[in-house]
Amino acid sequence: MRAILLPVFFLFGCAEVWNDPYPASDRGQKVLYSVFSERPKHLDPAQSYATDESQFTMQVYEPVLQYHYLKRPYQLIPNTAAALPELRIEQRGGETVSVYEIRLQPGIRFQPHPAFVPGNLTLDRRQVAALASPYGLPLGTRELTADDYIYQIKRLAHPQLQVPIFGLMSEYIVGLKAYAAALKAAARPSEWLDLRQHALPGVERVDAHTYRVILKGRYPQFQYWLAMHFFAPIPWEAEKFFHQPGMAEKNFTLDWWPVGTGPYMLTENNPNSRMTLVRNPNYRGQPYPSEGEAGDAAAGLLADAGKPMPFIERAVYTREKEAIPLWNKFLQGYYDSSGISSDNFDQAVRISLEGEPGLSPEMEANGIRMETSVEPTLFYLGANWLDPVVGSAMGGAAAERARKLRQALAIAIDWEEYLQVFANGRGVPSHGPIAPGLFGYRDDAGGINPVTHEWKDGKAVRRPLATAKKLLAEAGYPDGRDERTGQPLVLYLDTTTRGPGDKALMDWWRKQFARLAIQFEPRQTDWNRFQEKLRKGNTQLFMVGWRADYPDPENFLFLLNGAQARAKTQGENASNYSNPEYDALFAQVRHMANTPQRQQLIDRMVDLFRRDAPWIGGFHRKSFDLYHGWLGNLKPNEMADNKLKYLKVDPERRAAMRLAWNRPVLWPVLLGILLAAAAVVPAWLAYRRRERMAARPVPAAGA
Repeated sequence: MRAILLPVFFLFGCAEVWNDPYPASDRGQKVLYSVFSERPKHLDPAQSYATDESQFTMQVYEPVLQYHYLKRPYQLIPNTAAALPELRIEQRGGETVSVYEIRLQPGIRFQPHPAFVPGNLTLDRRQVAALASPYGLPLGTRELTADDYIYQIKRLAHPQLQVPIFGLMSEYIVGLKAYAAALKAAARPSEWLDLRQHALPGVERVDAHTYRVILKGRYPQFQYWLAMHFFAPIPWEAEKFFHQPGMAEKNFTLDWWPVGTGPYMLTENNPNSRMTLVRNPNYRGQPYPSEGEAGDAAAGLLADAGKPMPFIERAVYTREKEAIPLWNKFLQGYYDSSGISSDNFDQAVRISLEGEPGLSPEMEANGIRMETSVEPTLFYLGANWLDPVVGSAMGGAAAERARKLRQALAIAIDWEEYLQVFANGRGVPSHGPIAPGLFGYRDDAGGINPVTHEWKDGKAVRRPLATAKKLLAEAGYPDGRDERTGQPLVLYLDTTTRGPGDKALMDWWRKQFARLAIQFEPRQTDWNRFQEKLRKGNTQLFMVGWRADYPDPENFLFLLNGAQARAKTQGENASNYSNPEYDALFAQVRHMANTPQRQQLIDRMVDLFRRDAPWIGGFHRKSFDLYHGWLGNLKPNEMADNKLKYLKVDPERRAAMRLAWNRPVLWPVLLGILLAAAAVVPAWLAYRRRERMAARPVPAAGA
């Protein structure tokens, strides 16, 4: 019986979490556990442009500036710079230029890396082939200098890189366009192109810790670009190291293994499974902020004021392609944070009678917190200005008809309903082209779109459908029919095919247009074909979105600038909207400081936008994120991507909660053992009785 009872004693004597997916060595350590869903395509700061890549790049790379973690509105502060850049407006060669002079803090050092060991820059294929990781070689470091920032700016024109901001920067950085042509002529196949040998007029080295960037004219938004990874430092040694024979075949590239001065270094890159960031031992230890907004101190966000960062030693990111496993592991405590999918929304969130979201009692009981914030995004239904039905490029009476048609649609399409049905209310309807939280956005009665809404009882209320029908009739389509031909009005929405969920969405769109008796026809295609139609101006109505690169209204207002028309210039004005008055105001506004005068000009631009309705409504997305109670120093920051260094974990509290949430249910196992025993013991006893029975004597022969 001892063999049967031993498992029982083992089960009841166990105090460990049985299903912990992490090694025992992690227990008690300051490790962050998070997820990623899509494999990063680019980790090279010259090529990366995706939000999901920045959670890695911006922990490793350090631009000269960063956003204050706690203050709002968003405020730029020094990162590696000794102070904010000095700006001078000068005349050079008879033209006005902006000169940004940037001084670096001395003594900053790069992470340990083999590129800083001279002998590692002359490896042969055999040596490279033997490596499992670049970190298998001897490691070195050196001080960060102005040359490293200059080298990266030069890389924006590298002929072998796909740099998404080259077109924009070549319009501002002096000589960058000609520099790209010169590099292309100098490049040789398979040879490393040493950018130190090619001068760029738009950058000047002052000394080891000071450099200048020279821009054409005035471009005050450039300061925001200095907080992005495109302007982070790249040591020439790293580029040369990864260009050696055999490196690319093993994915040993800057696109796979970033090299920086930031608080973390990427030591494991398995994009199909796991990515690991480890604290950079050479990091200088920036102090945690000592001031923030009103309420931050009460929320505990200033408890670590002045303490050196980072607080977390390691961050492990596991790839999760499906929402259900991610959610279950979060509830078990194996991920420290989680978003909320539509399937799990009702389990996590309760909506009050006033329409305000809050945590469900189950989440609160487990010490989970929810943070919400309106993202600097805008998703909109665009009308192609070049289309003869919904566009106004033709001018005259036809333009006026199209304008009233767009206004009618803007009233009839219920974006409040869209957000409730398809996003669980995670968004706010847009009333203009600027996202909340940015200068120029108004959130009071003066901020509503008077064409589509009216202000009642302290909130925006959509105008009645009768108003839309009146506008539709004035546009020449009474009851949804062309008054000239009697034919029903048919409108086409160009969209991308996503899957089975499209039917519900298309049915919703059909219902919206049916409110005005307009026939709706979706034209679904793949993403590449959709983009091609936008480039050629072959759409009628389409749905796209935009996320701000930096917190300035110019980053949204330029989406309607005629000079940026997609069909004509391949710019970001996907609607091909063109209004001379708007364009003239934009030319004034884009280079102004945030003054009352700028606000007045922006207000006029917004008025033009609302009247012309090139975007037929839309919404700003709202993020809902859940965090376990052991994760501290959390505050939503939609601009800063280098947030990891501010966070802290309480590993003891996490271990205790994991144990409480993952206690094994033992009674079924015990019951199974007892049932097995009930079946086995009688047989075993019978066997023992037979063994003990005396043998019966065998009669003798002939007896």
